Amino acid sequence: MTSIYNLDELPSHLIILGGRYIALENAQIFSRLGSSVTIIQRSDSIIPDQDEDVSEEITGFLKAEGVTILTGSDILNVEEAETGVVVTVEEGGEQKQIQGSHLMLATGRRGNTDDLGLEALGIQLHGSGYVQVDETQRTSVSHIFAAGDVIGEQQFVYTAAYEGSLAAENAFRSMHKSRDYSVLPWVIFTDPQVAGVGLDEKQAAETGIDIEVSKLEMKHVPRAIAARDTRGFIKLLRNPVTDELLGARIVAPEGAELLMELSLAIKHQITVTELKEAFHPYLTLSEAIKLLQPFLSGRMSES
Repeated sequence: MTSIYNLDELPSHLIILGGRYIALENAQIFSRLGSSVTIIQRSDSIIPDQDEDVSEEITGFLKAEGVTILTGSDILNVEEAETGVVVTVEEGGEQKQIQGSHLMLATGRRGNTDDLGLEALGIQLHGSGYVQVDETQRTSVSHIFAAGDVIGEQQFVYTAAYEGSLAAENAFRSMHKSRDYSVLPWVIFTDPQVAGVGLDEKQAAETGIDIEVSKLEMKHVPRAIAARDTRGFIKLLRNPVTDELLGARIVAPEGAELLMELSLAIKHQITVTELKEAFHPYLTLSEAIKLLQPFLSGRMSES
């Protein structure tokens, strides 16, 4: 995947296999640089682990910029051609060929562990070459720890730094601290950004948790109106019994800047009522959090 940044010329037509973080960010980058871009996704939607409204919202914005998105597409064949590459897919029972100048694989990663001799040391691997660790970052060899992308879990810069610090502390100070990802904010750096923390509606339904949902379109947020960019929405989920915030999903320009307030509210069990009563300065994006509080009416609502 990273080899695409070593190109000396802009792809005339970039075909991207995959429809998650890396695929979407690069699709928009190269589209805005001037490439024709086609995303081919096996699932019925891009970022399929997210709620349907989140996927549909960012899909619409990418398509409006000229990105072609094919979902529910099985890849049957990939071959080189004089003009670059030809990908044969089956979509809705019909086969079609997509011709492009370059192909980018964004269908997942594997651990870079092939030549480290880990098996000889007795270090267990899992999945696609990732190092198996316990909750303290300890491998199957008690005095060896691992952290970051190589363990194949949360593959972000900030989680790698957190795991590295935790591993060092546990290794050198004989600590036994466990990593805690119960409240983990994440961002897809498209424009608008897609961001979230805590539960979404799909996850809540799978676990049987009762929720109330409040959703606010950015066209109702004064800061977005002033910036003349009202794309997207913000959605919050709360526990109707305890009034605690359970999760948030955001599709908005610079929407990720709201994540830390929401993350801290979830972590420290700050209620939705307390969030509403806090001062949110006009004219800031954070004012959207206050405007999102029809929760107090005691029923689900959508603005």
